[in-house]
Amino acid sequence: MEEQMIDYLHYLQIERGLSLNTRKSYERDLHKYLAFLQDQKIESWQLVDRYIIMEYLQLLNNESNSSATIIRMISTLRGFHQFLRQERVMDHDPMQHIDSPKKAQKLPSTLSVEEVTALIETPDTTKPLGIRNRTILEVMYATGLRVSELVDLKIGDLHLSIGLLQTIGKGDKERIIPLGDYAIQWIEKYLEEARPTLIKKNQNETHLFVNHHGKPLSRQGVWKNLKQIVQEAGINKNITPHTLRHSFATHLLENGADLRIVQELLGHADISTTQIYTHITKQRMADVYKQHFPRA
Repeated sequence: MEEQMIDYLHYLQIERGLSLNTRKSYERDLHKYLAFLQDQKIESWQLVDRYIIMEYLQLLNNESNSSATIIRMISTLRGFHQFLRQERVMDHDPMQHIDSPKKAQKLPSTLSVEEVTALIETPDTTKPLGIRNRTILEVMYATGLRVSELVDLKIGDLHLSIGLLQTIGKGDKERIIPLGDYAIQWIEKYLEEARPTLIKKNQNETHLFVNHHGKPLSRQGVWKNLKQIVQEAGINKNITPHTLRHSFATHLLENGADLRIVQELLGHADISTTQIYTHITKQRMADVYKQHFPRA
């Protein structure tokens, strides 16, 4: 049965062109599903029916998994069993009458413009690592890059003379993003004053952002540094690298940007993903109205 799972993961890579991170997520889900089937002594895909699936989903629910986790698992199983049916490994689709629970729409947390400014201006730019951290914050806020996209940036991805950078996002899709003047100024400062010092022992490194050893900065490294900077800035919010991405999108919409343009900048495949930010701007509008209108 594991052979079919491997075939499916290969299909996701070759036919669907899904990114490595997305494929790993599918792989984790399917390994867990296979372990359950083995516990149930099910040794053939033909023996899997909707009642087995429902029993598995009930188990996930009993283990106190979030609704988002269960929804993702249902999506994984739906695609996998459609593949098995398509490949004629199964003559039925046990997911056909399994409905996904509705996902509670959680508004992403954002920062105000003042909070973003305070955060960005916190690193000590008299030191190479401080210049690097300031540049990272400027780039993240100016572009809305995911942290995985940020750490994958190479020197060759920068086109500073025309104010653009290119990145490979989810699904290995390339997109071009404009850079603001502040971000360009700090990238140039970082390239001239900080990065040469950091890569002294690793001159051939092509990644833009490096650690103090001159090696590519990791996602965990960005998280750790941001946590420290937030604390130093005195901001009492749970801020992650994604918070700057949310803030980037929200501030664009608040200042009149077209939703489709924001979708392109963020690299969302579906505009419904981008529409979550319109709820934030409407909520903030209502808050401002209540606060300032005398008869609200």
